Amino acid sequence: MANYFNDTPELRHHLNHPLMQRIVELKERNFADKDKYDYAPMDFADAMDSYDKVLEIVGEVCAEIIAPNAEGVDHDGPVCEGGRVTYAAGTSRNLEACRKAGLMGMAMPRRFGGLNFPVVPYIMAADMVSSADAGFENLWGLQDCAETLYEFGDEDQRMRFITRVCSGETMSMDLTEPDAGSDLQSVMLKATYSEEDKCWYLNGVKRFITNGDADIHLVLARSEEGTHDGRGLSMFIYDKRNGGVNVRRIENKMGIKGSPTCELVYKNAKAELCGDRKLGLIKYVMALMNGARLGIAAQGVGISQAAYNEALAYARDRRQFGKAIIEFPAVSDILTTMKAKLDATRALLYETARFVDVYKALDDIAKERKLTPEERQEQKKFAKLADALTPLAKAMGSEYANQNTYDCIQVHGGSGFMKDYKCERIYRDARITSIYEGTTQLQVVAAIRYVTNGSYLAQIAEYEKLPVAPEFDGLRSRLKDMTDKLSMAVNQINEAKNQELLDLVARRLVEMSAHIIMCYLLLQDASKNAGLFARSAAVYVRFAEAEVEKHMTFIRKLRDEDIADYRNA
Repeated sequence: MANYFNDTPELRHHLNHPLMQRIVELKERNFADKDKYDYAPMDFADAMDSYDKVLEIVGEVCAEIIAPNAEGVDHDGPVCEGGRVTYAAGTSRNLEACRKAGLMGMAMPRRFGGLNFPVVPYIMAADMVSSADAGFENLWGLQDCAETLYEFGDEDQRMRFITRVCSGETMSMDLTEPDAGSDLQSVMLKATYSEEDKCWYLNGVKRFITNGDADIHLVLARSEEGTHDGRGLSMFIYDKRNGGVNVRRIENKMGIKGSPTCELVYKNAKAELCGDRKLGLIKYVMALMNGARLGIAAQGVGISQAAYNEALAYARDRRQFGKAIIEFPAVSDILTTMKAKLDATRALLYETARFVDVYKALDDIAKERKLTPEERQEQKKFAKLADALTPLAKAMGSEYANQNTYDCIQVHGGSGFMKDYKCERIYRDARITSIYEGTTQLQVVAAIRYVTNGSYLAQIAEYEKLPVAPEFDGLRSRLKDMTDKLSMAVNQINEAKNQELLDLVARRLVEMSAHIIMCYLLLQDASKNAGLFARSAAVYVRFAEAEVEKHMTFIRKLRDEDIADYRNA
C-alpha cells in the first residue's frame, strides 16, 4: 500500500536529527502531560515513536485519499453562491479524512485538543500534503494561524477558538486588500469600537484571501483614526458564526484551484481584538508571516517531490529509439539535478524548522517562568538563526518548485503539456509559491542584511567545523573555495557603500549564501546516509559551484556606471 511517509525515506532521516532530543525536551516540559493525557509521551523515544506513527497516518491519508482526489478537485473547484463558499466534493472528503485522523491542530497544546507536536513533524506533514495536492495544503495548512492565536491571544480566546481548530474548523488570515498587496501598512479596512456594544466592528474589503469563507479569521484592520501607516493597525479575530462578512467572488486562478481565494466584504462585522492595539502589523502579522513562509517553503518542497516522482516514473516507462529515456544523458541530467535541488531545499527546510522549534519552545516556557541566562542565550541564538534562514527556505523552496515542475514537463515532452498527465497541474500549482506570502524579491529584502552583516558567513563557518565522512573531504574543500568567493563579494559590496549597487546585486549575494548553506547541509546528510544523499551532495556542489562563480563574475565586473543600465527598465 502506498504511503507518502514510508515511500520517502528522506523524511524519516530528517525527523531523526540529533537536535530533536533538545526540541522534545523543551516541548514536553519533562513529559509533564503524561499524567494528564493518555496519548502524551512518557519519554523521548515514546515522543519520537508518536511522531513517526502520526506521520505514517498522514502519509496514508495523502496516498489513499488526498492524491486520488486532486485531479477532480482541480477540475471542479469551489463555488460561491449567496455569499458563501462550497468546497469541491473531493476537498470535503479530504477535510473529513483529516478530521477523523486527528490531523487538525497538530502543533497545538493538548489542553486545547491538539497533539502538541513540534514544528518539524508538523512541517513534515505539510510537505507530504503538498506533494499530494498543493491546493489542499492551503486549507489544511492554515491551521498554523492558530499558532498566532496561541502566541498573542488571551487564555479565553485560546480556549474558545483553538479548541475549535483542533476539532476540525478552518482558519484564514485576512491581510491583503485591493490597494494593499505586499505593502500591508497601506491596509485601510476600518475597525471601530462601540462603547455601547463593548465590541469592535469591521468594515471594508479584503482581496486574495486564501480560504476566505473559513470558520475563524485573523484580520488586519486600521483601528486608529487618522493614521496611514503600520502603527495604526491592529489584529482582530472574526468568528463566521457572528455574520457580517460575505464572499463577493472566488478568484479564477491558474493553479491551486481547489483552494478558494476570495474577495471579502466586511459590513459591520463583529470582531474582537487579539493582543494589543497598534501592534497588528509591527508584531503579530510579522510573526504570522514567518510561520506562513515556512509553510510555503514546505509546500514548495512537497511540489518538488511530486514533480520528481512524476518525471522519474515517466522516464523509466517511456521508450524511444529502443530504450527507456532515462538512459539518455540529457534526461538523466535533468533528473539528477531535480533530485539534488529537492534534497537541498528539504535539508534547508528542516534545518530552519529545527531552529524555529527551539526558540518557539523557549518563548513559550518564558510565559511560565523566567528563563535561565543559558536559556536566554539559546533563545536569542536560535531566534536569529530562524529569522535568517526562513527567507532562504521560502525563496529557494519556491523557486526550485517552479524549476522542478518545468523540468518535469520537459521530461514528459509533448505529453506533459496535456491535462492527461499530473505534471500539467503540478506545474500550474507551483507558480504561486514564489509570489504569495512574500515574493522571492521580498525574501531577498529580508535576507540581505544577514549577508552584509556577516551572519550567513558566520553560520557557514559553524557548518565548516562539523565533521564529514572522509569520502566527502573533496567536496568540503570545494565548498571552502565557494565561501571565499562569497566573502570577497560581500567585502566588495560593503566597501562600496552604495545602496543602489547593493540593491542590484542583493539577489545574487543571497543565492550564493543559500547555495553554500545547502551544500553544507547536504554534506552532513550524505555523511550520515550516503545511500540516500551522496549523489545529490556531489551533483548539488557541482551545480552550486557554477552558480557561485556566475554571480561572483557579475559582481566583480560591475562598475558604478553600469548601474544606470538597470535603472528604471
